[in-house]
Amino acid sequence: MTTRDPRTEIREFLSSRRARLTPEQAGLPAYGSNRRVAGLRREEVALLAGVSVDYYVRMERGGLAGASDGVLDALASALRLDEAERDHLFHLARRAAAPSGPRPPGPAPAPAPAATVRSTLRQVLDAISDAPAWIGNGRYDVLAANQLARALYAPVLAGPRRPANTARFVFLNPEAARDFFVDYDHITGDVAAKLRMEAGRRPHDDELNALIGELSACSEPFRRRWASQDVRLRRSGRKRVRHPVVGRFDLDVESLELPAEPGLHLNVYTAPAGSPTADNLALLASWAATGRPAPRSATPE
Repeated sequence: MTTRDPRTEIREFLSSRRARLTPEQAGLPAYGSNRRVAGLRREEVALLAGVSVDYYVRMERGGLAGASDGVLDALASALRLDEAERDHLFHLARRAAAPSGPRPPGPAPAPAPAATVRSTLRQVLDAISDAPAWIGNGRYDVLAANQLARALYAPVLAGPRRPANTARFVFLNPEAARDFFVDYDHITGDVAAKLRMEAGRRPHDDELNALIGELSACSEPFRRRWASQDVRLRRSGRKRVRHPVVGRFDLDVESLELPAEPGLHLNVYTAPAGSPTADNLALLASWAATGRPAPRSATPE
């Protein structure tokens, strides 16, 4: 899959954000009951952003090159974009700028993330002995993991392809993924949205574009999620999984950027002391160390 035309990306993103916002949500009067468009009209977005209708139409058609930070901020406010969507808009504006023109707003193009993990980072992972921890990139490659993470993610790591990739597991092995991820439908949306966010930041990452192309060709659910134009940042949250031996885990997740390795994240899974998941983490550690099945009381639900 080659890099997509930025004008097409802009048009689809802005029109999708406009379509989801009603006049009432935007604080505008809704005149008449026979509106022929979903969400806001273009002239309504222009009014909210403080630009001419012609200018907004040009922007929605892909003409973001030369748009100032102020105009982009006003457009983000008019469309009620969240932090991830605003960041994505600025990246799209940067991509739309002519190579010979002035530097567009937003951050500089992000390089492709490292494909390997330094030995010192592997030492950090191994030093985390009481929590599953792994390092990955925006393509959802699992680049390195400690013993507990390898045990927890055994279904994801079961295939021979390396590096193992959570996005491929979710969309190309859906039966196993549904068994493993309790909130499978939410996970599919989350993965596609974060991949689109990564594609906006790293449009020339050949491996990322190849992954998106592979998932688009092989998975209708991915195509549907991708078409939504949703984007999402990597943040803290909750993840619920069913381990095939130990059972259910309701985990708190922290995804930490590694400043010395742009594009890589350290993901650490924990649970409150005394909780059923904390008990199951202890059982998982025993299973990982000895290979013996967990007690009957900890079999999957």
